[in-house]
Amino acid sequence: MKVMSIEELHQKLVNHEIDVKEYYQELFEEVDFQQKRLNAFVTVTKDEALKNIENLDVKENEILKGIPGVFKDNYNTKGIKTTASSKMLEDYVPVYNATVVDKLYEAGISLIGKSSMDELAMGGTNKSALTGPVFNPWDSSRIAGGSSGGSAALVGSGVVPFALGSDTGDSIRKPAGFCGVVGFKPTWGRISRFGVIPYASSLDHVGAFTRNVRDMAIVTEALAGRDDCDMTSSNLPVPHYLENLTSDIKGMKIAVLTTVSDEIRNKDIKENFEHVIATLKELGAEVGEVTIPQYLARAILPTYTIIANSEATSNHSCLDGIKYGDRQPGSSTDEVMINSRTDGFGAHIKRRFILGNLALATENQERMFRKAQRVRRLIVEELNKIYSEYDIILTPNSGSVAPKLDEANDDRLSDEYIILENHLALGNFAGTPSLSLPSGFSEGMPIAVNLMGRLFEEQTVFNVAYALEQALGFANQYSRKG
Repeated sequence: MKVMSIEELHQKLVNHEIDVKEYYQELFEEVDFQQKRLNAFVTVTKDEALKNIENLDVKENEILKGIPGVFKDNYNTKGIKTTASSKMLEDYVPVYNATVVDKLYEAGISLIGKSSMDELAMGGTNKSALTGPVFNPWDSSRIAGGSSGGSAALVGSGVVPFALGSDTGDSIRKPAGFCGVVGFKPTWGRISRFGVIPYASSLDHVGAFTRNVRDMAIVTEALAGRDDCDMTSSNLPVPHYLENLTSDIKGMKIAVLTTVSDEIRNKDIKENFEHVIATLKELGAEVGEVTIPQYLARAILPTYTIIANSEATSNHSCLDGIKYGDRQPGSSTDEVMINSRTDGFGAHIKRRFILGNLALATENQERMFRKAQRVRRLIVEELNKIYSEYDIILTPNSGSVAPKLDEANDDRLSDEYIILENHLALGNFAGTPSLSLPSGFSEGMPIAVNLMGRLFEEQTVFNVAYALEQALGFANQYSRKG
């Protein structure tokens, strides 16, 4: 099966240059092969996809019609199992679609499956999925990253040109970097989250994976917009991201956040990051260095841990085997709930709920949860100071390539790279648009940089990313046999 971008496949469909049924037959053969290699699907929706392409006729302005895509398995899909990779939701079949699912269906996309994720999106390795770990398409001994690892792996292996993910701390951008694809979360509120199983509501973002920036502009525009079912969604008009895309970034002001980049210890990543900075200067951007206080940078992870786990504890209190979720037997209501939650959640989820409950306990709220909220505000204020002078904040996406499967873990509280490996949560604290862009390789594995912009200035992020992408030459990459 030839690997194509959204735009490439669209033109072939418009011009009748490919046999649609033959293309989808080859696609599902590739799905079978890559599933054995990557373990990235929870559910394959072959029958639904083939039904959708019957009598397919694509017009020039129907850019997503007939395009195959994947949804992370925390997106409600009517009549299709949605597990969030948790035993507690193993048999859950929604009776409605998430708003963005309806938007993409109306645009004519063909859903080919639901992708694996860390259980309830709480993790960064995709090792906690009910169906087992997801493997990296560039090296199957390594993780794809989490929590949206399944979606990243399927785009990074060339199976689909786009896939949806969700991002609460770095769950789109980190796996995008590990799998060598573009990963983007827009401004909080730009895209409806109605019908997406939550993690932490004040931090959750809907976003996507593609293999180039132009495709990301297409998908983001299709997803964005006000939704009356989500009161946190914005009323602001959605720009025509693709139409307004430009690689002319002369005079653009780029801030290198040295509080993060000075932590890089990998020689290849350091040299690559310096090359990206030099490239931006060659493109005419004005590049300066900025910092945030070290004590605040080191507080990113504990602040995130307290807020995210507290909100998760509240959001998932209904998964008790009584109201919702897999029910286990018991002699009383309390016993049913205890048995159901004990059996239904993995160990790492239970740890997070314990931490969340601890922070929300009446006697702890002031010194833990409320203090974390105040620290979050202080961090956001530091970012706003930078945005008063600069258009974009540039950081490395990670300090390493994707870890080996047996070396990866989610216990990052004692990590010596506490700033470098957790700083992407800045974009979730502030709700700002943030994009992971492939920038090179180290030992045969992809590496990336991250671009973060002002609230609702997705276009600026896309333009800088597009200029860099063209200059660096890492668009449309994939690996099928690594």
